[in-house]
Amino acid sequence: VGSAAWLAFGLAIARPQQRPFMLTTVQLGIALLVAMGFLVLAEAVLPSGSLRPVTWARALRHRLARARRYLQISRIAVRHGLFPYLRGRRRHQADTPAGRAGLARSVRLALEKGGVSFVKLGQLLATRRDLLPTEFVNELSRLHHQVTPAPWPQVEQVLGQELGTPDAVFDKLDARPLAAASIAQVHQARLRSSGAEVVVKVQRPGIRPVVERDLDIVDRMARRLQTRTRWGATIGAVELARGFANALHEELDFRVEARNMAVVAAASAVPGTDTSVRLPAVHPQLCTERVLVMERLDGLPLDAAGPVIDTRGLDRQVLARALLGCLLRQIMLGGVFHADPHPGNILLLDDGRLGLLDFGSVGRLDALLRAALQQFLLAIDRGDPAGLYDALLEVMVRPDDVDEQRLQRALGQFMARHLNPGATPEVEMFTDLFRLVASYDLMVPPEVAAVFRALATLEATLGRLAPGFEPHVAVSHREHAELSGQLQPTSLRQAANDELPTLLPMLRRLPRRADRITNALEHGRLGLGVRLFADPRDRRFLTTLVHQILLAFLGATTGIMAVLLLGSSGGPKLSPTVSLFQVLGYNLLVVS
Repeated sequence: VGSAAWLAFGLAIARPQQRPFMLTTVQLGIALLVAMGFLVLAEAVLPSGSLRPVTWARALRHRLARARRYLQISRIAVRHGLFPYLRGRRRHQADTPAGRAGLARSVRLALEKGGVSFVKLGQLLATRRDLLPTEFVNELSRLHHQVTPAPWPQVEQVLGQELGTPDAVFDKLDARPLAAASIAQVHQARLRSSGAEVVVKVQRPGIRPVVERDLDIVDRMARRLQTRTRWGATIGAVELARGFANALHEELDFRVEARNMAVVAAASAVPGTDTSVRLPAVHPQLCTERVLVMERLDGLPLDAAGPVIDTRGLDRQVLARALLGCLLRQIMLGGVFHADPHPGNILLLDDGRLGLLDFGSVGRLDALLRAALQQFLLAIDRGDPAGLYDALLEVMVRPDDVDEQRLQRALGQFMARHLNPGATPEVEMFTDLFRLVASYDLMVPPEVAAVFRALATLEATLGRLAPGFEPHVAVSHREHAELSGQLQPTSLRQAANDELPTLLPMLRRLPRRADRITNALEHGRLGLGVRLFADPRDRRFLTTLVHQILLAFLGATTGIMAVLLLGSSGGPKLSPTVSLFQVLGYNLLVVS
């Protein structure tokens, strides 16, 4: 690129004999401008350092593969009538419920044809009731990606690459999978070292390059939708795609799932709490990026265990309370929780307890968010719209121009509609809350959205497990018990002991500072000092702005002067055809 720029520089200063010598500075300026323009263009087309043969060949293959995938996705979008929406055009059929339902069905079919990454994107969108209309949420909730199991020789090859010879690790390994999904499949096995019955989760061969390619396309589509469509900018398409890519990358690394299981198990097994929900133990020494070995739990999926529960005379209410308490402990205490507790991920074990499976999808909360969510649940229980408003602002991003009174009244109407005596909260309660939040431009962070998604999914699961079970009552009792525990004398004494070392220096200085402030106020000496541009970012912004204004002014001034000089017919003659005014004018024009 540098050689080509110097070639352009040489061509620009090449001067025929009849060209006046005094215009050499003009030719030099034009040559520099040509070289700079060529360098900018070359850098945009082919960035520095990318002209290595191997790198360039790999990039070319990658671009060709992406172009073929783009073409395939475009054909799918055209076949299902979605291409106008991708270009930012909106049809009137999306303004009616029937039209939205038809459009949602087309989106679901297109995502199913798109493959594993797009199916999982649709499953994620189905949980964002705060972003999508109800018709889309209901339709995308039907997305399931049942696939044909990978051939056993390929699975055995993955096991050999990750664990060595499978016969040296497993005494028995069933070639027939217990279940097969888009990313992995599960096989039954027995460990040779201990004889323990385990299940082996093996990543499908060759799935990572496919997912990486599709994630690149999803990111590019999200950027295009956010810049060209209003609805893409409204839902934050780029941020949504980035969160989806991070979650899918974690799902491709089974070591992350193993750590999640260990953390969730620690949060669930709090001493003195109910242990009616089991989590499979992980064998960490056998867990790699593409293989996960964990304890086998014998039982039936909850969606098929209804007759067994009735036959064995198990108390459905007790099971429901245990499952809800387990998830709440994960959310409020551990901060890492199972984000997809649907009936297929919950087992009724042979000993009458419940078991949680599939920790590829988890949510994470920090201590501040956990405390704010606790206040949120307490405000719902008390029926306090003002408290609910304060709690919402703690967990969501607040716009500057929010109408506080209208929002508090809307929250009061929401609570009157769903939480009055005799009202039965359902999944629609979470949907209405998301709609209310979105209507006031309160942005829901992904972590908080994961909590509401998990609670909504669990509420539907509890409705199937124990019809008539009221989750909000159980949550209320739990929060009251936890708050009562925090108000015990021993708890208050411990909290005071923890905070006193930090507060004591402040309390010692407080009387002197209060006396100085009141004394200055009494004698009229109290003032307020404000330092303008104390932030370096403000100074940098102002300096940049002043420089741009000065450059624009100087460029315009020299341009005007150049035009005036070139239009003038006077001035000393430096040659028979060129005057001093013309030389100065041409040079000022280059500077401009």
